[in-house]
Amino acid sequence: MWLKATAGQTPQTDRCRIPYRTPNRSGRQEPMVSRIYVEKKPGFDVEAQQLKGELTEILGIKGIEALRIINRYDVSCVPTVFSEPQVDVTYDELPASDGAVFAVEFLPGQFDQRADSASECVQLISQGERPLVRSAKVYLLQGALTDEQLAEIKKYVINPVEAREASLDTKQTLKMEYPVPVPVKVLEGFNQLDEEGLKKFIDENGLAMDLGDIKFCQEYFRSEKRDPTITEIKMIDTYWSDHCRHTTFGTILDDVQIDDEVVQAAFDRYMAMRADLGRENKPRCMMDLATIGAKELKKQGILKNLDESEEINACTVKIKCDVNGKDEDWLFLFKNETHNHPTEIEPFGGAATCIGGAIRDPLSGRSYVYQAMRVTGAGDPLKPVSETLPGKLPQRKLVTTAAAGYSSYGNQIGLATGQVDEIYHPGYVAKRMEIGAVVGATPASHVRRECPAPGDVIVLLGGRTGRDGIGGATGSSKAHKLDSLEHCGAEVQKGSAPIERKLQRLFRREDACKMIKRCNDFGAGGVSVAIGELADGLYIDLNKVTKKYDGLDGTELAISESQERMAVALAPEDVDKFIAIATEENLEATPVAKVTEEKRLNMVWNGKSIVNISREFLNSNGAEKHQNVHVEQGTVWQPQWAGITFSQKMKNMVGDLNVCSKKGLSERFDSTIGAATVLMPFGGAYQLTPQNAMVAKLPVDGETSTCSG
Repeated sequence: MWLKATAGQTPQTDRCRIPYRTPNRSGRQEPMVSRIYVEKKPGFDVEAQQLKGELTEILGIKGIEALRIINRYDVSCVPTVFSEPQVDVTYDELPASDGAVFAVEFLPGQFDQRADSASECVQLISQGERPLVRSAKVYLLQGALTDEQLAEIKKYVINPVEAREASLDTKQTLKMEYPVPVPVKVLEGFNQLDEEGLKKFIDENGLAMDLGDIKFCQEYFRSEKRDPTITEIKMIDTYWSDHCRHTTFGTILDDVQIDDEVVQAAFDRYMAMRADLGRENKPRCMMDLATIGAKELKKQGILKNLDESEEINACTVKIKCDVNGKDEDWLFLFKNETHNHPTEIEPFGGAATCIGGAIRDPLSGRSYVYQAMRVTGAGDPLKPVSETLPGKLPQRKLVTTAAAGYSSYGNQIGLATGQVDEIYHPGYVAKRMEIGAVVGATPASHVRRECPAPGDVIVLLGGRTGRDGIGGATGSSKAHKLDSLEHCGAEVQKGSAPIERKLQRLFRREDACKMIKRCNDFGAGGVSVAIGELADGLYIDLNKVTKKYDGLDGTELAISESQERMAVALAPEDVDKFIAIATEENLEATPVAKVTEEKRLNMVWNGKSIVNISREFLNSNGAEKHQNVHVEQGTVWQPQWAGITFSQKMKNMVGDLNVCSKKGLSERFDSTIGAATVLMPFGGAYQLTPQNAMVAKLPVDGETSTCSG
């Protein structure tokens, strides 16, 4: 990936030389820490020049004469991989500078893909142990900058949700000391709390549930004649969050008043459908509104090809696929995912895991995802940083970093992105919109769907568990305050596209897929939801969950949303065979749970049960929510460009960000990878006309394919 070309040294191509220091207290020798600096050559330093332009134009700091960005690596051996000699210069010491110098590194516990990739490359070349690697970015600024200007630059560059300023001192060791996890706390006295005590409990524990939900929990644990553990409360909070259970969509609409005639006519039609389908006694809610059309089409015999199952994956349609002249039964899957909250607070990781999460839903349906689209909403990115809302990131920072995150993940995993568009409107200043949508397909013969039986084994597949993503589901379900940006760091997962690529390769194998009875991806809720949804009765051993690092306690292991993980239900006799196939694809696969006869979710950590809850209670989704609705008279919005004459209006129209060409944004995303794209994002004689659709061939292992359904 990177070839080392250190100044004054001959590049090494054999093995990693590992110098050791004096033995530590345990008697073991620790490898010395080597530091390497890598900088893009002039002409290739696009990132540094772009940042210099942003600091000058957006922040209005005029004193910057030059800006250099140097990637710093601390590695526990002298490696052979770090730079590309064609475009990079490497140094053993940080270049001297008479200007301001500071370094930025990821927060502890946040996944660092640069360091991870470097570590893996070193191991591949050395054929030895995988070394520890830490990375940081060093910024060298030249010019007469005041302390206030430097503070503004650091505030712009360092997002406190994911990063911090790093020390410039050399490191003696890369080994991190983690505190020993304390036993999971039993919340003694919880069942005796009055209403005020329960409100205080919600605030102190940062819960997303409301007073009705916490009262409902209290009644349940009173019936069990015991106090809950903190893990149980956190897990229930995750399970019932708006993100996982769509609480808002399930809110019962009691009284509905509509002033708009068009909306009233549509609502009357909805109520007529409810009567026709015999759903008068079902809750009237937005979820029912959203799904009533499909139910009506199914009753009329029009919706014939919808594939229905108990698996909670992407929407699936049965199709016929012409594979080299022969019709085959295939499944076509599609899914869209919003990551508004994560992208709002950490644009790169939030947008990257938006596409990563969207891919994993059809992927868990054992399909291969082959095309994507991205639609986003933002405020005006050209507004000065000084006009940024308190507690928010600048819109320029949001739009550019989010585009980099989504495209980085999609391009690494090899996903053609056929449509990219961004809508600019003042309403998106309050909350950004980040939507990723994907389509996938697979031969129907690859998919086996069965209800897991008692004795079946749940295997955790893919990435390891860390603190990234803890509280993501509940965090995106809470109302946020001005200081939310400072306290939501762990909520944003850090994605690793190469691991998800390995999962894609595994799930294209018929021999692997046919062993899977049921599958779920690890998104919101982590182990508690991903494994918890696979069967009514489960025994989960949290000590078997693979970890990125030590120090995680039982609660963190239960609710962490770390990415690129799958849970698969297998018959006991298939476990070893499945793990062997996963190993061939360089994927970790570990049995972590068993399906039980008793319909309870039981999680054990360090030999003690820290969660033991009935399935009936979990599936209740908490206390019922009710709401009255008043739909006021609406107006259809039409863009009105300022000006008196046609010329003035035309000039203002073409100057509107929503009308301007977004080809530059679109070209950050690879639209051709996989050689299956039929309709390119831009067409016409000059390849400048945006298309209104995206078309790609199905991922067939053959020369031609067409489909019908």
